[in-house]
Amino acid sequence: MLAQTAGSEVPPFGAAALLQTTLALALVVALLFLGAWLLRRLNGGRGFGNGGPLRLVGGLVIGPRERIVLVEVDDTWIVVGIAPGQMRTLHTLPKGDLRAGSDGEKHFAQWLKRISERRNEDG
Repeated sequence: MLAQTAGSEVPPFGAAALLQTTLALALVVALLFLGAWLLRRLNGGRGFGNGGPLRLVGGLVIGPRERIVLVEVDDTWIVVGIAPGQMRTLHTLPKGDLRAGSDGEKHFAQWLKRISERRNEDG
């Protein structure tokens, strides 16, 4: 008699409870998408973080986890080396022009090769 208490019975988990839980989850996900859409509309249609002074000009994959990128800040280009757990400024130079087109990474690679050859000749 003492083993049974009034609140110890667990109601069965039926199709109605499953449907209610699924609909509640769908409502929460829809509210998240609606909130993101509203924030994007209020931001002028731009993505988040695109309105700042930084712009990624190009990049080059060096290895499976290493790459070199060219970042534009105002009128300056910064060549940055990226590896797991670290980022290093490799070179800073005034803003220049890269030829537009689908082979922008090739132009960046050629430019980087010229700079590194020039640096090896100097040092």
